[in-house]
Amino acid sequence: MTDEKNTPKPEDQGAAPKSQPEAKPPWLDKPVPPVHVDAMDDPDVTALAAAVEDAVLAADAFAGEVTITIDPAKLIDACRFLKQERGFKFLVDLTAVDWPEREEGRFDVVYWMHRFDDSRRIRVRIIVGEETSVPSVTGVWKTSNWMEREVYDMFGIVFDGHPNLERILLWEGFNGHPLRKDFPVEGIDTGAAVQPDVYPEGGGPLVEEEGGA
Repeated sequence: MTDEKNTPKPEDQGAAPKSQPEAKPPWLDKPVPPVHVDAMDDPDVTALAAAVEDAVLAADAFAGEVTITIDPAKLIDACRFLKQERGFKFLVDLTAVDWPEREEGRFDVVYWMHRFDDSRRIRVRIIVGEETSVPSVTGVWKTSNWMEREVYDMFGIVFDGHPNLERILLWEGFNGHPLRKDFPVEGIDTGAAVQPDVYPEGGGPLVEEEGGA
């Protein structure tokens, strides 16, 4: 008599043994957050420091990318050297960061560059005060023209030497700079700038105070 419990089923015959689950890569099995590391010995940093005296104030590596803090007075020379001598020909982006409570300078102006030869990217930043103008890099990268106009529009940072420094997203006469952290979330009354025939200068649709008529 055949023991039906021990008889292999037809679909089980010839089946491959079940494989063990694959081991996770170490960065997924036990992720380690990146840390900031001094990058003054990075080849691009050392080359820049040697070529443009007193330009490099600090260099930091984080998550595989290097950020160089530059003396604003040396910005043009540093950017030109990085483009012409180190191959960072493509200006990916130019933006700003607002630190309204920082004492040594309210804004970071950040230049993000790309080198096609090895697909490396590097950041340059300068620290400037609220009333400090920044040298325009339009003579180094033509594409910075619109980028600088956007930073001027959104943050109110002035770029010396820009060929046409006007607002690019908002209209001339707009009250304030929306990416500053002290810009009110609800916006600012700009009715007169939009409809001067309806509202007097400085006037516009007003939000009634809570509890008002």
